[in-house]
Amino acid sequence: MAPGTQHPAPLLPPNVQDIYAARARLRPYLPPTPLMKHPLLDEATGLDIWVKHENHNPTGAFKVRGGINLVSTLDPEERARGIVTASTGNHGQSIALASRLNGVACTVFVPAGNNPEKNAAMRAFGAVVDEGGADFDEARGRCEQWARETGARYVHSANEPLLIAGVGTYALEVFETLPDADVVLVPIGGGSGACGLITVRNAIGSAARIIGVGARNADAIERSWRGSERVVGASANTFAEGIATRVTFDLTFGILKQHLDDFVLLTEEELAEGVRLAMRATHNLTEGAGSASLAAASKLAGSLAGQRVVCVMSGGNLDHAKLRLIVGA
Repeated sequence: MAPGTQHPAPLLPPNVQDIYAARARLRPYLPPTPLMKHPLLDEATGLDIWVKHENHNPTGAFKVRGGINLVSTLDPEERARGIVTASTGNHGQSIALASRLNGVACTVFVPAGNNPEKNAAMRAFGAVVDEGGADFDEARGRCEQWARETGARYVHSANEPLLIAGVGTYALEVFETLPDADVVLVPIGGGSGACGLITVRNAIGSAARIIGVGARNADAIERSWRGSERVVGASANTFAEGIATRVTFDLTFGILKQHLDDFVLLTEEELAEGVRLAMRATHNLTEGAGSASLAAASKLAGSLAGQRVVCVMSGGNLDHAKLRLIVGA
């Protein structure tokens, strides 16, 4: 059995029509996020960069698109059972807000020592937050056990076609606004954002290259993508919790393995510099995963020169403690 969470039956990836349907469901709740130019960012990197500001969503991250799409489609029996999920914060906030909008009980399992401000946000959206486990993957194991014991509707953070379709709506916005994009840099944790981009890119016939961005200290997905076998990492010791996973997931990894164009890994200092670069050049506060695309663009500047580059700013939920360490205050 391949590493990662397995579903009892194969799941079909969403198609572009599923993403258009998701956009119709999201329209009452979420306006499009901006795709913006920042002259200081172009100056700092020497590149032609457009930033997709998913950090401007109500939860401060792109995941909310998937959560609202999925929860809004649950049948009455599933709603009555309640929802359970595992997260380091952004997916959990997404499911918590979507559950509140739909009147569904929600429990989110998070690792011990998880970002306290993300925990507080999930609770503010009405979720019960259960802390425990050394990292996301241990929290996910506890969550799956709870789902088996209680019968709650388990929402996996990646193996859910409706989540991918929901987050894929930002890809529609990217390619409709900038149809001649050459490269899209996107952080990869579970991979739903990258898979949404791939699905739309392939459907519209764009030639844009999609490059995933990960943490060197949590490189299981990158090693699995480059190699012949899926691997499980020994640890995911990165401050960028949005890309801190030790395993791959069936649905998203299948799409990434077949269609992702490249993958770049960043050190912890490069990730931290991404946060500082976002603050200096875009005046946005980002979490480590959220500005990973900017850090990757800077690292790859030599090979990206002369191209129209889109950087997905996937989230802005950086807690005060990490911010102080990063800026040296």
